[in-house]
Amino acid sequence: MVFSRVMVRSANVRFSYQGYQLLLEDKRYEILDGDLCMVSSPNTKHQRVSKKLLVVLARQVEERNLGEIFIAPYDVILSCDNIVQPDIFFIAGGRVGLVGEHNLQGTPDLVIEILSAASRRKDLEIKKKIYARFGVGEYWIVNPDAETIEVLIWSEIGYLRHAVYAKSGCLSSPLLPFVRVRLQEIFRK
Repeated sequence: MVFSRVMVRSANVRFSYQGYQLLLEDKRYEILDGDLCMVSSPNTKHQRVSKKLLVVLARQVEERNLGEIFIAPYDVILSCDNIVQPDIFFIAGGRVGLVGEHNLQGTPDLVIEILSAASRRKDLEIKKKIYARFGVGEYWIVNPDAETIEVLIWSEIGYLRHAVYAKSGCLSSPLLPFVRVRLQEIFRK
């Protein structure tokens, strides 16, 4: 995802969900610690990887009735000044009450972000800290260029690396132990 900061912190303007709701609906935005960020359309490689990962995960999650998978654009309201749109996220079956008509109000169990040149810093630093602060149990960082997926597990001291899976590997998730993702399927051209 490509993003740019619409407002600058030096202006001492902090956005909340109320202001966010007034924004134009034909654009994508996130609020990260009160800062409004516009999110532009992802590139083709990002979209292909996202689609393949969604299909593989959704099939396995639905077959086992584990919960629900969602994709961007869909608002995840972590707090009034932290509203994100993860590329893909999972909410466990026992927590689907957090899913509303227009958004998720609470913390997903799993968040997946797919890196691009423009989103790298945001996904690896800013959003990673926000996700850890709100206790997202598992965070997958997908790198389409390196053809890897890094699985991070939440702990009280921040995220710990569970594993980095390469294109020849088969991802297993501590959160979803019955789900298997063959990366060759995800990164196939």
